Amino acid sequence: MTQSNTAFSAKITMVKCPTCQSKVEWSEKNPFRPFCCKRCQLIDLGEWADEEKAIPGAPDMSDSDGWSEDMGY
Repeated sequence: MTQSNTAFSAKITMVKCPTCQSKVEWSEKNPFRPFCCKRCQLIDLGEWADEEKAIPGAPDMSDSDGWSEDMGY
């Protein structure tokens, strides 16, 4: 059996950093992907922690909204 020395070219995927919009290589070389650096990663985390970002969904039901586990049964 012989080995083939054919080289294959891997297509490099580039994405935009969600924080600063710079181009970032999407690969294992970048431990912060999809971010370009640790700084941008922490800025995004802070926005989620401060609830500046949220996943849309149904509003929470709470006692103040007229909902109660005690249905009077």
